[in-house]
Amino acid sequence: MRHDDLGAGLAGTVLYEMVAARTRGQWSAARAAAQALTAHPWNAHPGEASLYRGVPAVAYALHSAEPPAYSRTLATLDEETLAIVTARLDAAQRRMDSKRPPRMSEYDLISGLTGLGAYLLRREQRTALERILHYLVRLLTEPLTVAGHQVPGWWTTDGPRGSQDGTSIGHANFGIAHGMPGPLALLALSSRAGITVDGQDKALDDAIAFLTTWAQPSREGTIQWPEHLCLNDFLNGPAGGAAPRRPSWCYGTPGIGRAMQLAALTRRNETARQFAEHVVLGSITNPRQLSQLPDITLCHGWAGLLLTCDRIASDAMTPAIAKELPALRAHLSAHMVRHDIPKNAGLLSGNAGVLLALRTLSTPRRTDLGWETCLLLN
Repeated sequence: MRHDDLGAGLAGTVLYEMVAARTRGQWSAARAAAQALTAHPWNAHPGEASLYRGVPAVAYALHSAEPPAYSRTLATLDEETLAIVTARLDAAQRRMDSKRPPRMSEYDLISGLTGLGAYLLRREQRTALERILHYLVRLLTEPLTVAGHQVPGWWTTDGPRGSQDGTSIGHANFGIAHGMPGPLALLALSSRAGITVDGQDKALDDAIAFLTTWAQPSREGTIQWPEHLCLNDFLNGPAGGAAPRRPSWCYGTPGIGRAMQLAALTRRNETARQFAEHVVLGSITNPRQLSQLPDITLCHGWAGLLLTCDRIASDAMTPAIAKELPALRAHLSAHMVRHDIPKNAGLLSGNAGVLLALRTLSTPRRTDLGWETCLLLN
């Protein structure tokens, strides 16, 4: 287990313990977890460190501590993270200027600049965040040419699993964890926080229009977004009749819908807002889609679905999604009866994410919604 891993390591456990300590007012478990985390070296290599791994992941977890417990440590980690951001942005700008498509890990939430932007938003590092927003505006508004065809600027050379085999001409990724909805959500959340750059509104509008175009009818009549598009599918245009897909946070309709809803709220686009909520509602009332959730984890499973829909409901125009939350909670509870909470550590696929979602959703007076910035939900 990597200690400095937010998604699958001790850093995720520390984040849970920090947020839990704020609600229960008892910090001994949080301090013990933080001590275990800080006893190990952290990765600060610009090519490897990200929101979910290395120095930024450790800082993100410690940020929720009762101040000023780790203020000196966080100041040092901020400096190291800013150096990582600068190196990553310089490389991305060179790639953009050369008109080559990016790797997913250049811009995505888990490994890329969107995730580092989420860190900067959480840590209120405005100047560096504005540099990332400028980059994301270019990413979402400047098209590229691949195999002689115009594609979005976020078209990645990776295959859908994030690897390159030397023959792939890439794909368009729709997941909030690895695709365009991540940059969209960060731009929207930054706008909500009053942090904007030139072209940000156009980038939001362009992405809203793209997601509106590519929302496709399934075989059962509900509407959903693809997880990804290969070049032929992209060139052929939207088509209906796809099999119902898993409504997870990471790649499913709820995560994409939350990104679109946040953007629509920012742009005061009531039509797009209502459309995003309608698509999400269809995904959480379709038994065939719900049956595909494999577990209770935050990334792929019931905990992530419930938390995402709770946030969508808090901003929704109509109460329809909120009315479905008790049924989703019942599904989660039933799954927990049949299956144990994961024993492995971490936020995305481990016990920390499940416990954190349950505590957050069960606390009448929520004291720290900001931790969800690492999921781009708030």
